[in-house]
Parts: sequence; structure tokens; C-alpha cells
Amino acid sequence: MSKETYNVLFLCTGNTSRSIMAEALLATMGKGRFKTFSAGSQPSGTVNPFAIEQVKKTGYDVSNLRSKNWDEFAVEGAPQMDFIVTVCDQAAGEVCPIWPGHPVSAHWGFQDPAAAEGTDAEKRAVFERVFRQIMQRVNSFANLPLNVLNKTAIQQEMKKIGDTPVEESNEHA
Repeated sequence: MSKETYNVLFLCTGNTSRSIMAEALLATMGKGRFKTFSAGSQPSGTVNPFAIEQVKKTGYDVSNLRSKNWDEFAVEGAPQMDFIVTVCDQAAGEVCPIWPGHPVSAHWGFQDPAAAEGTDAEKRAVFERVFRQIMQRVNSFANLPLNVLNKTAIQQEMKKIGDTPVEESNEHA
């Protein structure tokens, strides 16, 4: 699967946190190899402020972040995706649109940090932990030799990334 730049869409239900953080992480860690997007099946319409805090750490431009519906990426004229990654278990179980070009898909489930309860410090700690977990998987993906692997091998590697346990400790808690 040899291309100059790959389009990657991260999906979640609300498109408020996990998919947004994954979009920013791959865009920055991918060193220009990826054009990243995020969307949700039932977007909330707002991006979680704790997710924005995490995204700012990457240097990603947060001014264009918005919670959007995945239907925007299934219409004629939308960028054709090479990869679709669901980052929440609920979105993984939903019936997705038919994506033009039959992109490679994977599921990388993460805890929903937006569901965290407690003080702002406790919520922030959950966001930081989930952010680090997403970073682990995005780093593994960004380092795949996509230009030499065939589609089947890439699919297997993406599944392996999603099946690999992520670090659970939280030294800030």
C-alpha cells in the first residue's frame, strides 16, 4: 500500500474526546504522512475542554476542531479514507456508512474520559491517562512500514495494535 499521504478517520459516538485526541496525535506524530479526521455517529456538537487541553500539548491547531457527524465523510466529494479506526466500543458496534474505496478498518477501544466523574483534577487525570494510551497505539501505527506492507498485512497489524493492552497506571492520580 504505497502512497505519499494516507487519509485516516477516527470514529467515536460523540466525537468529543477520544477521536479528537487520536486525530491530533496521528497528525503530529505522523510527520506529514497522514491527513487525519475525526467524526461521530451521534456528535454532541462540542469538543470536551479537557480533550482540547490534551490536544494543545501536541502543537496541533485546535481552532478547527469540532464535533461532526461521520456522514460528512461518506458523501461524494469527501476525502477518500485509507484507514478507519473506531476508538470507542459503542461506535464499533454500530452500523457504519459504506466508505468509498473500502478502507482498512480497525477497532482500538479506550475508556471514555468524558464519562469521568469527580473534581476537575480527577477528570483531567483520566484524560491524561487515555491520551497516553491513544498515543501508544497511534505511535505503533505511525511507525508501520505502510509503503511495503500489503493491505492484508496492514489489516493484521492494525488489529494487533488494537488487541495490545495499553498502559493503565496513572502516576498523577
